[in-house]
This record gives sequence, structure tokens and C-alpha cells, in this order.
Amino acid sequence: MGPALRDRLPLWLQLRCSLEPKSLAALAVVLVGAAVLAGAHFWSARPQTVSAPERVRGAAAEALVPAMDSGVSGSPGSGPGAAGGAPAVGSGGQIVVDVSGKVRSPGIQRLPSGSRVADALSAAGGVRKGADLTGLNRARVLMDGEQVVVGLPGVQPAPGGTAGGGLTGTGQAGPAAPLSLNTATPEQLETLPGVGPVLAQHIVDYRTEHGGYRSVDELREVSGIGDRRFADLRPLVAP
Repeated sequence: MGPALRDRLPLWLQLRCSLEPKSLAALAVVLVGAAVLAGAHFWSARPQTVSAPERVRGAAAEALVPAMDSGVSGSPGSGPGAAGGAPAVGSGGQIVVDVSGKVRSPGIQRLPSGSRVADALSAAGGVRKGADLTGLNRARVLMDGEQVVVGLPGVQPAPGGTAGGGLTGTGQAGPAAPLSLNTATPEQLETLPGVGPVLAQHIVDYRTEHGGYRSVDELREVSGIGDRRFADLRPLVAP
């Protein structure tokens, strides 16, 4: 390195470095690298603009769907609440139906408004094997508070001509004549509303243990028969 260049360098640099070209070049590389790293650090830490999420508008649009489905929209003929035979709707956009007969889980079912008989059967666990579905319109739209009876003999047609599962709350279901608790087989007992294989066997076991039924009221003592089920069975059976 020439004397002129040496004189231009700071004194501390002249003292710490021997001013050899290799040492000076290495120091320059280190300083340039440090400058590059500092610049990259400050660039990555710069403030960035954040846009609002697009799902906000989508959620607002979805919130309008329940209102339209429940007939809140003011446009004529829109939603299930419009005129023309629309199903009755219970509170909260639900309907309550009673599914009985030859289904796996008979009882009260809560379904979305606009559900059909097929939906009620699925909610009750499906139809039991061998059940007669003749006359059962599984595509019919359900009404709030009605009863769906599956596969029971002697079922009276509901208003509108639907039978064997199209009953409203005023329909009657069950055998044409009272069923004898002392002579009925488990299969015959299963034709009663709300009586499945387990409950039918309980009825038979009670008959065996107590030497038969002396009155229909003894059904209250059978395991699995509560007040409500007893009220449904009482007019359909006899000792």
C-alpha cells in the first residue's frame, strides 16, 4: 500500500492493522457483510399492511339464511311459512313428532322444520325388519305435533288419505281388538306402540312370575312402562 493511502486511513486503523493488502481486504469484507445484515434486519421489521379477513362478509351472508328459511323475508311465496300447504313449524325452527310402532327407538323426535317422514324414521333408529310399510308415504312433509305409526295393523287413515304412518295427533293406532296380556306372544306384544323386543319380554316375564295379569293396571309394575306409556297401552290391551 502506498504512503499516500496510508496517511488517509484513521490512526487507530493504522495501529491495529499492519496495513497489509490482505488484512485490509478482509476487514472491508466484514464491514460490508455487517452492513448487509443490518439492512436485511431493518427491512424484515418494517410495518406491513394487513387486510381485513374476507370471511366477515361470508358470515354476514350466512346469518341471513335462517331468517329466510323461517319465512321472515317479506317477498311473497318465499320460505316454508308461505301459503300453499307449508308445514307447521315449532319453536326455534323445529317440529316435534311422535314416532311409534315397529321402529328401533320409538318416542318423541325433534326435527328441523320441513322434515319428511323418512327423516323421522331415521331419527327413530330406522324401521325394524319385517315391518309393513304399505301405505306409508315416506316423502310426506311432517307437521308439528303429529304422530307417525309404523307397521301396526288396524291403523286408521289420517285426513288426506295417508295411512300406516301418516297419522296426526288425533289418529288412533293399535290392534283392532284389545290384546290379551295373558295369552299374547312377545311378537304380538311388539305390535303395540312403544313396545320393542326388550319391553315385550319384560311383560311376558312379569306374567310368568306372578301367574298372569288380573288387571291391566298391573302393567304399571312392569320395568320400562311409565305413566305415559301405560296411558298409551291401556285402551289397547286386556287381562
